[in-house]
Amino acid sequence: MPPTKFGRLAAHDPRFVLDLRMGREPRSGTEARIVGFMRGFEAAQGEAGRENTDVG
Repeated sequence: MPPTKFGRLAAHDPRFVLDLRMGREPRSGTEARIVGFMRGFEAAQGEAGRENTDVG
């Protein structure tokens, strides 16, 4: 996933990843929201993988 898409989806900020690379330190609330997004994304990817193997 491109960094701008991740930033838009996870932080509602397309520059989020670029700003992190430039030294930005996210607030604890933002960090928790990003971690929650990543966990949810991983879970959704896992479910999508299982659905694809159940077909057929």
